[in-house]
Amino acid sequence: MAKLSMRSVPVGLLLCGLAAAAQAADPHVTQRALEAQNNTDPRAWRLLAIEAREAGELELAASAIDRAEELGLPATNAGFERARQQVAADNPQAAIEQLEALVDSGFTAVTAMTGDPVIGTLAGDARFDALVAALEEQAYPCAHQERFREFDFWLGKWDVQLADGTLAGTNHIRAEERGCVLIEEWRSAGGGSGHSINYLDGASGEWVQIWNAAGGSQIDIRGGMTEEGMRLEGRIHYLGSNTTAPFRALWTPLPDGRVRQLFEQSNDGGKSWTMWFEGYYSRHPETGSKENDY
Repeated sequence: MAKLSMRSVPVGLLLCGLAAAAQAADPHVTQRALEAQNNTDPRAWRLLAIEAREAGELELAASAIDRAEELGLPATNAGFERARQQVAADNPQAAIEQLEALVDSGFTAVTAMTGDPVIGTLAGDARFDALVAALEEQAYPCAHQERFREFDFWLGKWDVQLADGTLAGTNHIRAEERGCVLIEEWRSAGGGSGHSINYLDGASGEWVQIWNAAGGSQIDIRGGMTEEGMRLEGRIHYLGSNTTAPFRALWTPLPDGRVRQLFEQSNDGGKSWTMWFEGYYSRHPETGSKENDY
């Protein structure tokens, strides 16, 4: 297995040696090296490192990336290139060590790692795959923490009926932003519409719904899971009349796979409650299952 020492040869020596052996080296890389010799732009040295690596001039590549970092190239960019150089040297474990160091320093852009045409070739290596899995959990916590799944029973495309079986409308609830938010798109049978965003407030630990409808109703409620289901409480505001009232909601998953949604409003400051809406959700025949888009 080829080895690439991270203790690179001094750049000046490499450049002189490369210039003297221009016939043996890639002419393009040789010219790039000569141009970079007195250059203080870190981008020029990074480009030299890339082109030298691609030409198989790995010692020059290592020295060039060192020089680029000395001149101000961000440590993340330098670390990535060093990992690529180790892949080119057929030393995958050293490459993974470089990537692990990046992650330890706070790097979270997992797609930059998995989408890189050189580093991505490490896929299938158990150590690399474990690093990617850990990085994905760090980069996308909502997709990996169970507390964000509490409202997943509401995901999907639904037909919504009143208690007497009358169609009230259709509702589509989907997960976005890697499971960090649930988006509701409501269409009533009478032509009305409304949208809500639903998310777990990481600071308070409460679930939040913010609703706005074409008719001017605005709902701001929060709470969490109970034995009955997801219960949220807060207020409703009507833009048309400029009035506000206490409001609460309860979503209950039923044994038959349906979901019951009960909205209630108080007109006496919370002393008593009247039903605002009661609907029973049945999964739309086209879907048959909830939607997990994360």
